[in-house]
Amino acid sequence: MILSLCVLTPNRIVWDSEVKEIILSTNSGQIGILPNHAPIATAVDIGILRIRLNDQWLTMALMGGFA
Repeated sequence: MILSLCVLTPNRIVWDSEVKEIILSTNSGQIGILPNHAPIATAVDIGILRIRLNDQWLTMALMGGFA
């Protein structure tokens, strides 16, 4: 299964691709999101976004926002 991930800034699209899993920091702690997850809307905290593509993990710094 795959999950569509789009990371936006006010100026551009930073990431727009299908991924296997993401882990991000929220105001209430870290959460992992997998395909077919329950719907959620949350504030994103300053921290690291971890993106899993098959057997590879990528990281991206986040300065807050919404997911």
